[in-house]
Amino acid sequence: MISNIRIWYFFALITLLIGSIPSAFAQQNTDLTTIKVDELSDDQVEELVNRANEAGLSVDDFLQMAQLRGMPSSEVEKLRNRIGDLDLGSSKTRSTNVSRREPRQQMDLNEITQGIYQPQAEIQEPTSSEEIFGTSLFYQKNRRLSFEPSLNQATPQSYILGPGDVVFVDIYGQSEQYYEATVNPDGFVILDNIGPISVSGKTITEATGIIKSRVSRYYPGLSGTNPTTFLQVTLGNVRTIKVHILGEVRLPGTFTLSAFSTVFNALYSAGGPNENGTMRAIKVIRNNLPIAEIDVYDLLINGTADLDLQLQDQDVILVSPFLSRIKIKGEVKRPMTFEISPEDTFEDLLSYSGGFTDLAFKDRVAISRITGNQRSVSDVYQNQFNLFILKGGDEITVSRILDRFSNRVQIRGAVYREGTFALSEGLTLSQLVKNAEGLRGDAYLERASILRTKSDLSTEMIEVNLRNVLAGSAPDVVLQREDVIRISSIYDVQNERYVQILGEVKRPGTYPYSESMKIEELIILAGGLQESANAQDIEIARRLEDSDLGTLADIIPARVNPDLSITSDSPSLLPFDQVIIRKRANFTMQRLVAVEGQVNSPGIFAIENSLERISDLVKRAGGLNQFAYSKGATLIRRTEFFNTESEQIRRQRNLEALRMKLIEDPNNSEAQEEMLQRLFKDLPTENANPIDTALASAKKESLDQIAAGTPGFAVKLKETEAVAIDLQKIIGNPGSEDDLILEEGDILSVPKLLQTVRMRGDVVYPTTLRHETGRGLKHYINGAGGFERRANKKQTYVVYANGAVKRTKGFFGIRNFPPIEPGAEVIVPTKGPRVPLRLGDVVGVTTGLATLALVLSQINWK
Repeated sequence: MISNIRIWYFFALITLLIGSIPSAFAQQNTDLTTIKVDELSDDQVEELVNRANEAGLSVDDFLQMAQLRGMPSSEVEKLRNRIGDLDLGSSKTRSTNVSRREPRQQMDLNEITQGIYQPQAEIQEPTSSEEIFGTSLFYQKNRRLSFEPSLNQATPQSYILGPGDVVFVDIYGQSEQYYEATVNPDGFVILDNIGPISVSGKTITEATGIIKSRVSRYYPGLSGTNPTTFLQVTLGNVRTIKVHILGEVRLPGTFTLSAFSTVFNALYSAGGPNENGTMRAIKVIRNNLPIAEIDVYDLLINGTADLDLQLQDQDVILVSPFLSRIKIKGEVKRPMTFEISPEDTFEDLLSYSGGFTDLAFKDRVAISRITGNQRSVSDVYQNQFNLFILKGGDEITVSRILDRFSNRVQIRGAVYREGTFALSEGLTLSQLVKNAEGLRGDAYLERASILRTKSDLSTEMIEVNLRNVLAGSAPDVVLQREDVIRISSIYDVQNERYVQILGEVKRPGTYPYSESMKIEELIILAGGLQESANAQDIEIARRLEDSDLGTLADIIPARVNPDLSITSDSPSLLPFDQVIIRKRANFTMQRLVAVEGQVNSPGIFAIENSLERISDLVKRAGGLNQFAYSKGATLIRRTEFFNTESEQIRRQRNLEALRMKLIEDPNNSEAQEEMLQRLFKDLPTENANPIDTALASAKKESLDQIAAGTPGFAVKLKETEAVAIDLQKIIGNPGSEDDLILEEGDILSVPKLLQTVRMRGDVVYPTTLRHETGRGLKHYINGAGGFERRANKKQTYVVYANGAVKRTKGFFGIRNFPPIEPGAEVIVPTKGPRVPLRLGDVVGVTTGLATLALVLSQINWK
């Protein structure tokens, strides 16, 4: 968190600087690569250094961070010289700052040379394909670890002070005062009105004693056996140190780190050891003498490490090439490549790899070892694991246990608890049946099979009479390892028995057969009778075992009571019977028609009887009103391709409406709640009557065949179509041939008096014209600009408002155009594209005419 604050503080610093220089440069925001130091004034440079000091950065630290952010080296040197000429760096270093006691800060490890985060994005992964244990501790491609030391820890009393550290001196008690001072390059802290005190190279404890001895001259209460004033020395901002990381690391070099840093902080900043670096013997060298040797495996395996070793300025961390490596693969938890020390045994390696997996064969491992100029294989047994010394180049393979059972038998089929059982000594077939909770009622006792595996892994089948074995009249069978016992069901050796019910029941279909099953029971299984069912006309189609040639089924008539009560003469069903329940002849559901438009009472009407006609419907609708245009009335009727709802679907929709109404009412009675629970249990699932669907499909196929055999003929299947009627004649002569009998779904549409004529097709300007009484078709053609050049005048036709169509008739060149009525639509078809006359056609016609002329001349001559 502190590191992120420092980064943004630095960004704000640079942004403020750039905002005060010319606008052309300011547009580049924080692009330090384009900064020109020569364009900065002395005040800007001084402000820059002041803000860096407030952030806890020395001049050198600030310049180093600026270079990392992209400032050219030449500009960095110019800035260094400008700061030196202004004498800003030294004055700030030697000044004693008034403490604001901000949280402890240090140099941002993300922005220093070859720092912790940024350089790792550029680290290349090891070229070796082997995964080396421990390398992911310091570097992973998709994740960033952080070994950044914590600054929130209490001041370590063993911490050795050095130049750059900020020291807080608090005096409290009878006298109160506080000081804040930075250890200067000479090793002194300068306290106001007291003077310089040498603390460099001293621990916090030693520095506390020295400062107390010096300050007690001015505060007598600090000394004596009963002091009244007390002194405490704590660490403020932490200085940075230079550490050299060399050898087999990903990013060797000199790193600027916090003085709190340990060896692991330094290794992480360098990306850790590379593929050739050691993890077991990393040396720390101080003043040309090795002072410690770090084994990373102590941290990775045991969670312990030499974290108390505090790095100092100019320490050297040397990562030598690895000692020896071995590879372990197979059934261990970490199959990887490990670095070993000369005394490591296989037991140590097993600890490094996390131990065996659950499927590992633990009694023996195979080790491939280099001996001379070739490899040899050694077997190491479990009692030798802690004695076998490993050697570089060893490859250890831990095998998996065998996927086989030493004492398994299996039983399958008609038992209550089929599965796998343990083979005990002397286990027999009858005992295994008891272990499986016994036989089910459908067990086939005449035979059972035992699949036995022989020593050569071939199999043999042993057949026994299970009934005799269980009764003791046949010898029991002693089972062997891997025997598989199969006990069949009686239904495995005979066809599954069922019955079918079709027709007017709620859930027609196939149901399981039971002995002595009656028709009533099957109807109840099928959800009961539909309200349309004819309970007195039921047929049972029975399969014949031995029938005469040509006889397909035995038809047995039957009847049931409508309430499905028991009757003495109800026949019993046999397997594979088909029960067919037909509809009552006089049963019909309500059929609806509609009237819309200019009648006194438009809306939906139910057909009262099968002979109700259009005139009757108009009377029931209150007759035509004064705005009605009877000549334009149209009857819209469904075709055989209309997707008519079946009676079952209508019933389902009605029950759905009832169910929703019951759900909305929170005060239902107990009976209504019971109805709500059972309401959808017996709803049908079919969408249409299969017979009606078959008829429509047959007609559609016939039309498709006609269309396929007639070029240019296309069939358009419509679910509804308009029927041309003369409503004026129907009302004047009810019951006539024009007065059609109504059918379900009919819609009688009576429009208002229409006053326009629509022109369509091959006219100059297709438009809609005002109807004029007594005017003929030519008048309206002229009103639309006349015929187009390719208009087919002889085929002009008129579609009237009621759907009737009349075409132009001709006799000896005289055209008789149909009359025009309000709401009519005039259609002028086109002759189609003109086919150009080819040269061959011209030659053929010319030749034919010449031949004809020759023949005629010969006839005249004679």
